[in-house]
This record gives sequence, structure tokens and C-alpha cells, in this order.
Amino acid sequence: MRVARSLTRAALVALLCLACVAPWDATAWAQRSRRTQSRGAQAKGDPAHWRAALEQVSAESMKGHLSFLASDALEGRKTPSRGLDIAAEYIAAQFRRAGLEPAGDDGYFQTVKWADVATNSRRARARLTPEAGEMKVRNVAGLLRGSDPTLKDTYVIVSAHYDHIGVRENCDPSKEDCVNNGANDNGSGTVGVVELASALSKLSKRPRRSILFLTFFGEELGLVGSRYYGQHPLVPLRQTIAQLNMEQVGRTDDSEGAQVGTLALTGFDYTDVGAVLQRAGEVEGVRVYKHPTNSDSFFSRSDNQSLADAGVPAHTAGVAFQFPDYHAVGDEWQKVDFNNMARVVRTVGRGLLALADSAQPPRWNEQNPKAAPYVEAWKKLQESGQ
Repeated sequence: MRVARSLTRAALVALLCLACVAPWDATAWAQRSRRTQSRGAQAKGDPAHWRAALEQVSAESMKGHLSFLASDALEGRKTPSRGLDIAAEYIAAQFRRAGLEPAGDDGYFQTVKWADVATNSRRARARLTPEAGEMKVRNVAGLLRGSDPTLKDTYVIVSAHYDHIGVRENCDPSKEDCVNNGANDNGSGTVGVVELASALSKLSKRPRRSILFLTFFGEELGLVGSRYYGQHPLVPLRQTIAQLNMEQVGRTDDSEGAQVGTLALTGFDYTDVGAVLQRAGEVEGVRVYKHPTNSDSFFSRSDNQSLADAGVPAHTAGVAFQFPDYHAVGDEWQKVDFNNMARVVRTVGRGLLALADSAQPPRWNEQNPKAAPYVEAWKKLQESGQ
């Protein structure tokens, strides 16, 4: 902790550039799975350039990213904090490296004063000290422009929140672990967005629609960053056809049992996005499913809710709903199953490409009464011209 405070922002970001990742041996199971995936992709006529790009999603690369973002040096990425700022700079650097277009109001950043957004949440107001209210918070946004002359002005969002809950209060770092590192929640989702930005930027042929890569601040305080985005969108909401949000995609030790090769989608049957992601999972060897209770009850608990409220078909994809040391100091990067995470991120990437290349946008399910408020919001959005 004391060492971390003495480092400059530039030095901390440089740590990741110097980090090396130890090679890992693929298991026979993973090798068999990859061969099955390849055969399945060929059988379904999957575009070769999609396969080539998605193969760039690397477990080792994600291990390198996450070991930095979830390190003690970032002090738990609390909103607002110096550690959160360093994480934002790092994500922007990765978007820049991938060649994404800056999509914010300040390069890759959508910037706002903490004092201007903290009043919208009770938990956020508790952190509205005079010192914090001078501070700025930032969503990070990069754009992969689509290829179709008309559809490139429509958008699919892939997102995650990059904040966590910071350092334990009244904790002595000389005697105990004080940093809530937030590796799975939600360093894993953030790294998934970063890795897809790198992989999909290598597409030999881009999808027809544009893809907005977006990471949010302040989810842990009441979806503050995504709600700000919903009120101040960087691309028109009416032209945003879907959002795929990633949350807790790294660990497989779910409280209900191991979740290897599975991916749950919140609000699975609220729109037809669930079916799109399910087909993507079949190619990647991942079972995409609706959890009988959690898929609906968790719909409002992540950043998809902010865009759903505006009428955009939006969901969160995750592996473990609940896991040991949730919001505790034990949520560290060493506990992540990076091999499984790579399969899951490829599944999200394939679903993302299917949505971005589709002629028709997804729709809310008007037969599902739980989707009714979002159907109405969608109708109002289409009428608003926003």
C-alpha cells in the first residue's frame, strides 16, 4: 500500500508493459474442445475472418491485463480514486493500441465531475466529500467503425464496469490484506472488453454496424456511470440496437457448483438477443442458458439496466452469479479460470459480431410481461428521434 502510493501514474501504467505471463499448458479437454469448436464453426458456415479474429482472444493476454488491473497498486479501483483513474488510463491505452476511434468527449474519455453525478445515488452521496467533489470520473469509450455505408451509423455496445469497492476501512496493511482487488468483479468483464477490442480490430472485413467498446465507472455505487451514459449518450440511443454487458466472467466457482463451459444471460427471454448468443455459444462449445431464478432477478443489478430503461435491448452475460469472497479481499486474479474465460469472451465476441452484421436489429419480446416497461421505453425512443 505504501509503495503503491509512492508510484506515479506513469510508473504504474508502465508496470503492465513490463509484466510477463508464464506460459500455461492446455489440457487435453481444452484441446478437444477447440477441435470441436472449429468443426462446428465450419459446419455452420461461420465466416472465416470471424474465426481468425476471435482466435486472437488469448487466456495469457487476459491474465496479463487482469494481473495489473486487479493488483494492489490500484487499491481496489474505488469511485472516485487515484486507482480508478489509473485503470481508466490503462483501458484507454489499450483502445489506442487496438486502433479504435476515440469516442468520448475528451479523446477516449467521457468525463464528468463527481459532484455532478454523485447526488443521483445514496451510496455515491456518501463519498461526496469536498475533496472528492473536485475530482473527475470517466467512462472510457472506443469505436470500431462498421463497413456498411448506411448501417455503420447504427451501433452495438459491448461493455463492463471497471470500478470496484476500494480498500477496507480500519484495516492495518502491515498486518492483513486490506485491498478488495475485484478481479472477477469486475476486472474480468473489463479485460473481456479490452481483449475483444484488440481481437476485433484485426478483422479483415468489419461487420456492417459499428461496435462501441465502453467501460463504466461507479457501478458499485448504483450504476452511476452507465446511468450518466444513458442520459448523455456518445452515440444516438435510437440508433443503438443492443448492448452486451460482461460481469463476473472469470471465476467458475459459483456458489451452486462449478460453471465450466457455461454462460448465463440476464433477462434471457426479454429480447431475441438470448437466441443470438446461444447460437454463438454452440460454435464455441459454451452452453448459454437462462438461470431459472437469477437470470431475471439479476437483470437490474448491472449496467445493462441503464440502457434497458432507455429502451435499448440490453443484457448482462456472466459465469458466476455468486462466488466465494464476493466483495472481499480474496477476489484476486490468481483464482480466475483464464482458459474458460477465453471461451466465454469468444462467445460474447461471436454474438457481438452476429448482432453487428445483422440486417435486422433485435427486438424486445412483447409476449413477456416482464419486458413490458422496456417495450414502452423502446417505442418512446423511436418516436423521440434522439
